Amino acid sequence: MFMLSSGIQELMHTQSGIEFILKLGYPAYMISFLGTAKILGAIAILVPGFPRLKEWAYAGLVFDLLGATYSIVSSGPIQAQSAFMLVFIAIAFGSYYFYHKKLKYSSKSAA
Repeated sequence: MFMLSSGIQELMHTQSGIEFILKLGYPAYMISFLGTAKILGAIAILVPGFPRLKEWAYAGLVFDLLGATYSIVSSGPIQAQSAFMLVFIAIAFGSYYFYHKKLKYSSKSAA
């Protein structure tokens, strides 16, 4: 849900969002791309079925979180935001882990 709400916020082009992405050293036009990618990735994870698409969505969202964390750390002194990002990375890995547990359980039930 964090990625979905974050993507929607980025597509709204809020002044604070634009200032933040410029502070990280990215051009303002990246905010639309990242927002769209986050929304599509979140939808792919939330919609049932499509296991291969979910794998790609999980990978994309984790790359986004890792890239954001690296950008925050690289843009100046280590801020509290970088530690905060680790929480979302942990949640993403937990979600991925339980998604695979569910797949494994579903395949055993079908057999």
